[in-house]
Amino acid sequence: MLLHQSEITESRPKPLQGLLGGIGIALSVHSLLVLNGSVLGVSGFVHRSLRGDKAAMASIVGLVLGGIAVGIISNADTPEPRTVSSLLQMVFSGLLVGIGTRLANGCTSGHMICGLSRFSLRSLVATTTFVAIAVATTHFAHGALGTSGSLDWTLDNQGRQFLGAILSLGTLWLAYTCLAIKNGTDNSSKLVSRQIHSCANLVPNIPKSILRYLASFLTSLAFAFSLFLGNMVDPHKVLTFLALPLSSAFDPTLAFVAGSALPLATLLYWYVRVEQPKLGGKWNIPTSPKIDWRLMLGSVIFGIGWGIAGICPGPALVNFGRSLYAGIGFAEYAAWLLFMGFGGLLVR
Repeated sequence: MLLHQSEITESRPKPLQGLLGGIGIALSVHSLLVLNGSVLGVSGFVHRSLRGDKAAMASIVGLVLGGIAVGIISNADTPEPRTVSSLLQMVFSGLLVGIGTRLANGCTSGHMICGLSRFSLRSLVATTTFVAIAVATTHFAHGALGTSGSLDWTLDNQGRQFLGAILSLGTLWLAYTCLAIKNGTDNSSKLVSRQIHSCANLVPNIPKSILRYLASFLTSLAFAFSLFLGNMVDPHKVLTFLALPLSSAFDPTLAFVAGSALPLATLLYWYVRVEQPKLGGKWNIPTSPKIDWRLMLGSVIFGIGWGIAGICPGPALVNFGRSLYAGIGFAEYAAWLLFMGFGGLLVR
């Protein structure tokens, strides 16, 4: 069932799950970059899908189906999708997140993981701003969030999800190896160019456009498993992380997610370079250093929306998929996503 704030008493930090989830997140991010030349920014997927972008739609489908898969392969001990917020709060949170991410052109995945791994000053400013605002909002909007228990270093039932992430990522890396003609580097890269034998004849009749959609789908599927493994789909864990050690409810699980995702994503971005996306197309990586009012205002608005419900776009889509399977939480997550999309449409 849905768990509301008054029903939540204790949160047990899960460092191992956080570390493994972060690794999966970094590999998903880098896989999409190498194969399609794109940034794995989930808010961008939502906003672009509403404008008819097919690759973005494939990514959305991957995240939702990932949530459904989590529900199918989990056993009865795995918690159902939950929220610490009322339906009205979910609507307001989704609206603010939609407006904020459209203005700032990114959220936790696009700015915090992808942007910081590229050493983007713009993403550093955005991340610092929305995290600080989310922390303040959490303390203002939420009362007692319970207490934090002892560290739990087990995988529990989520080992199955981790296996699913590994299988999904294995498929991506196989595609990377089979379709690569040359893994080269430019002058800024520190890798030595090397020739890789092509086995592209294994898929001779599949257009690269279809393979790009498949890559978008599979990276998002792996990303969904990784979000679940890292406990990022649990709004209560997000809020107890944002409570910081100032609160007895502080849960550092998400710090372990970032502690593995950011270093690995950074190393992969700077040291595992390719000259062109392996499945064709142009690089679609933000390069603007501009720090303007849209970035700042958008980051503030997004931070407020994130702090109200503890939900950002990726986890919302995964939990929406889980709710479709479980039959619980559908109204809350559907409303959140609907108003996020509406919020984005309000911004020009």
